[in-house]
Amino acid sequence: MPAASDPSAALGIPSAGEDRRSLLSPGFVLVTAATLFYFVALGALLPTLPVYVEDELGGGSVAVGVTVGVFAVSAALLRPLAGRLGDTRGRRILVIGGSLVMGLSVLAYTLVDSIAALVALRLLTGAGEAAMWVGAATAIQDMAPDDRRGEAASYFSVALYAGLAFGPLVGEGLRDSAGFHAVWIFAGCCGLVACALGFGTPRDVRREPQPFRLLHPAALGPGAILLLGMLPFIGFATFIALYGPTVGFADVAPLLLVYGVLVLVIRVVGAKLPDQLGWTRASSTALSVLAVGGLLLGLWSGAAGVWLAVVALAIGMSLLFPALFSATVAAVPESERGQAVGTFSLSFDLASGLGPAILGVVVALADYRAAFVVAGLGSAAGLALVGPVARRAAASAPSAG
Repeated sequence: MPAASDPSAALGIPSAGEDRRSLLSPGFVLVTAATLFYFVALGALLPTLPVYVEDELGGGSVAVGVTVGVFAVSAALLRPLAGRLGDTRGRRILVIGGSLVMGLSVLAYTLVDSIAALVALRLLTGAGEAAMWVGAATAIQDMAPDDRRGEAASYFSVALYAGLAFGPLVGEGLRDSAGFHAVWIFAGCCGLVACALGFGTPRDVRREPQPFRLLHPAALGPGAILLLGMLPFIGFATFIALYGPTVGFADVAPLLLVYGVLVLVIRVVGAKLPDQLGWTRASSTALSVLAVGGLLLGLWSGAAGVWLAVVALAIGMSLLFPALFSATVAAVPESERGQAVGTFSLSFDLASGLGPAILGVVVALADYRAAFVVAGLGSAAGLALVGPVARRAAASAPSAG
């Protein structure tokens, strides 16, 4: 595309391969803003869609689970393909196309009156999520200086996390005041705003096609560490509403609120920490603190133990993703970065899907506290992977990005 007809060129936004000395470039800000709007939209659906399926469409618990969960299935299946497309055609097509597909598919929720039709649309929404997440996350790293990749990942995750934190509040407010269709319209329009902002993604750089890898080997190690490290948080998020009342928390909302605020504050104020510490020290610190959080929940039966665990989980989760994400992209050439990001992002799907199931079995066999202990030990086990993954990354590091 000629530069004269390129919206990003008109805004003075360099291509991804140009000047990277400044992190907060116009392109970086626009992609981060697109991410915020996108995840506000997804957040608005979280508390409203299950109620809609049950109350308006007459679905039972299975229908609710399928309708909500099928989104993650299509997203997980398409992430590697999205990464490949981003590597060969550029990241912008993923950010724009993914946001557009999500926005239009959610707007179409207003047109359906059956669970089957809604499930089909949810598959499309998941496809959009796969493209947008991989495209935006990779573009952010394309624009980041090599010594500020962790900081870039921190800011990106703040936009994502803020959207998922505040989107549900807006969604519930709209549902209560104007009905479900107002929620779908709001979320769909947020997706379209993200699509418009996506035109600020740096100009596409066509690259020579690389061999397609369903799972990029450079992302498997960091992804496995992330999966293990997330277990204490997954256990907390899944079971605290049930465990909390047994230790004096009739309402667990304050725990979740404090956790969310702490994560946002730490990721903003401590955005430079993953780069300053290096990914190995940052991830090792995060895994250790997360393990302590899980063990506190499991071994200290009392309100004080829960509060200390919340602080530990917030610190650990704030450091873990930026450190491991920066390690993933640093280990591959730019021409394979999208595939690596697509593989790395699968860890979130696996943690969110398998984590509750595995810990649920522990609860069934023992109790909640045993599940928290297992989660904490899982995070501690991740420490054993850091050294081997770091050595492998050093041995195979690309000579040029």
